[in-house]
Amino acid sequence: MGDFWWYSFMLFCACRIADVLNAFVGLWLVPKYVGESELGAVTPLTNFAGMLALPAAVFANTFRNEVSRLSIGGEFGKLKTLMKSVFIATAAFLFLAIVVARFTLPMFLNRIRIVEGSLGIIIIATAFITAVAPVFTNTIQALKKFKANAVMNLLGAPLRLLTMLVAMPFRPLAGYFVGQGASPAFNIAASVFALRKELAVPAEPYWNREVVRKFSKLLAIFLASGAASSLCTVIESTVLRQRLPDLDSAGYYMATRFSDISSFLFNTLVFTLFPFTAALAAKGKDIRPLLLKAGAATVCFSALVAFPFFFVGEPILSLLPNGDKYATYWWAIPWQIGISTLGALIGLYVTAEISANRFRFMLWMVPLDVIYPVLLLLVTGHGYFTGIVPASWTAFLTAHNITSLDSMLWWMTGFCAIKTFGCLVAMAAHGRLR
Repeated sequence: MGDFWWYSFMLFCACRIADVLNAFVGLWLVPKYVGESELGAVTPLTNFAGMLALPAAVFANTFRNEVSRLSIGGEFGKLKTLMKSVFIATAAFLFLAIVVARFTLPMFLNRIRIVEGSLGIIIIATAFITAVAPVFTNTIQALKKFKANAVMNLLGAPLRLLTMLVAMPFRPLAGYFVGQGASPAFNIAASVFALRKELAVPAEPYWNREVVRKFSKLLAIFLASGAASSLCTVIESTVLRQRLPDLDSAGYYMATRFSDISSFLFNTLVFTLFPFTAALAAKGKDIRPLLLKAGAATVCFSALVAFPFFFVGEPILSLLPNGDKYATYWWAIPWQIGISTLGALIGLYVTAEISANRFRFMLWMVPLDVIYPVLLLLVTGHGYFTGIVPASWTAFLTAHNITSLDSMLWWMTGFCAIKTFGCLVAMAAHGRLR
């Protein structure tokens, strides 16, 4: 067993213990305290929070390869300076997000039928903590301190659960987001502790004109890609919440709690994949064999997870709090597992390409991430264009309107299938160019 698969196996086993607690949160705690009328708003709220934190996330993602390079090269003085810069930039982005949220969040909450209260500042804080944490976990990843990562997963999940148990009885949605922020906050503190020897060096100069020029281009690329992807997920989840009945959007949330099981292996592989494909690319070796093996393992695991739900999905859902309302949505579980699997394959490809410092895939992926939400808005809001567009167009949009969960899932499946096909074509084209 190679190092990649050994580290993946170790992390997979360790993280599954944490997933038991996370499953309790998603399948029992949240539906117990969050009512049907608000349950479907959890996903769009999470995605909207991520969009507010997009600049911080983009800044962190831009320097992901640089964090890996500095860590592997033992340039910890420069790494320390880079991390400080991320914190300073995050503070500036946080101020900007608060200003933007002041004008946009009340309107968004109204569109998804949620009373604001103190929810706004909580989801902003959670989003920024979540965006900054990868800077530290990426360093752990680059140094291959996978044992430290396993410990963070084991301890972070109980902390998240404990926070939610305390907070959710008072304010269900607010308590949920406070709990969501507890785990990444702990990861930041634990990462600093795990890196105490590496960072116990004097800070060294890092920024200069060459570095700024080099990463300004990367920052623009990641900002365009991140903005398109974030807008795509926000609009998709908002359409699910806004255009579907409360019960359908709540049923979708419950289905995704089970379909997330299929992402267990992907979350492990994508974490261990980056340093290995980066090392292969640095040596001029082909990264596709390892990528294809990781993709095949993901597909096989997802198929094994999906199969039992064809037989036991309905009775399992009926056992959960308010499960009698959601049991009829059992069919969405294997369907959503299929969608998640396509998303995982896309994620593996994107991770491998970024690790190899190849970004040409963004030339076709970013436009797709823009076209898809535009189509969703046209289809669901076609009534606004009656009398303006030809009647035949209106009839077509009406026939393909999103009025139920299954119609939305068809749109999601088609989009992910097109992107997956694009990844396969890009891989084949890269092979011919070698």
